[in-house]
Amino acid sequence: MYRLVLSGYYGFKNSGDEAVLKSILTALEEAADAAGVRVEPIVLSGDPEWTSRQYGIEAVPRMKLAEVRRALKGSDGLISGGGSLLQDATGMGSIPYYLGIMEMARWCGKPTFVFAQGIGPVNRAMFKPFIARAFKRAQYVSVRDEESAALLRGYGVPASRVAVVPDPVMGLPPGGLGADEMGGADVVDTLPVVGVSVRFWRSDRADLDRAAAALEALAAHGVRARLRFLPFHRGADEDSSRYVMERLARTGAYSERELELAPAHDDPQQMLREVGRCALLIGMRLHSLIYAANREVPLLGISYDPKIDQFLQRLGEKAIGTTESLDAQATAERAAALLRDPEAWKSEKMSSIKRLKEEAAKPAQQIIAFIRK
Repeated sequence: MYRLVLSGYYGFKNSGDEAVLKSILTALEEAADAAGVRVEPIVLSGDPEWTSRQYGIEAVPRMKLAEVRRALKGSDGLISGGGSLLQDATGMGSIPYYLGIMEMARWCGKPTFVFAQGIGPVNRAMFKPFIARAFKRAQYVSVRDEESAALLRGYGVPASRVAVVPDPVMGLPPGGLGADEMGGADVVDTLPVVGVSVRFWRSDRADLDRAAAALEALAAHGVRARLRFLPFHRGADEDSSRYVMERLARTGAYSERELELAPAHDDPQQMLREVGRCALLIGMRLHSLIYAANREVPLLGISYDPKIDQFLQRLGEKAIGTTESLDAQATAERAAALLRDPEAWKSEKMSSIKRLKEEAAKPAQQIIAFIRK
């Protein structure tokens, strides 16, 4: 039995981050089974009671450092990640917190492992040497894209110490939930389902207006579809989805029956299955696109952050537009083409998707191999 502490943005009911956690837990369990050992995870969570109920594992409050230290001292190591933990775009606190947890693990004499993180943006130069020191001291480092690896090399981390792997969610299985457990649309409806993932980004909502215009243009192309909006962040994504849905309803581009808001599922595998029911996914959220690739669903990405472009590049794709510029007609034409012939897209991308799924398992395998020694 090996006890491993997991540090990330967990317990906040953000579907993407919860999917990362679920994916890491699943990958660790599979790697441990293959090695003939057992792993007992302890998650540092913003809501430990919810996390324990959701995953059936031990969780401790991420901000109660005495309890975090106790968990680390009783463990066999710390896994930091995945997700975009080391960035200062959302504030000054993230980088010191996550590096501090790694340093605390070292104070406790425990090995540290970096699991498929996305690095950056790091706008404040003062953070860069601290990131380099933490990653040089880690027993294993993996990042989810080449751009993150390049940043680390620029900070002084040797290239030989950094593995580039896919986002762990590429390896998440859909689980065994039946369609009747998911709620929402009638799965036998003859209209194709177009999944739509939007989020608030621009304060003037111009990005959401452009997304709505592209969906209007799709209807004008004579392609009838049911738009199913998928909230990956409870509350905020539900509100941004309603904003777009209300505009589409006002213009009459879609009937009330053709506009749906899916539940904000707590279980990431339920949302994964939601995406799997779609004929096409148009997404702003990174993990909406990763879910689509996981389920072999044709996708169109709208970029608000380089991490979107980096993931799409690994599939041999480019964003259809950005939050600053989105051509409604070009988006509608590409969406219509994918709906007419989804198999062509799948055939073209299948080898890339298969490779990403296989590579997503490697960090867990490396970590299990290390702790067994």
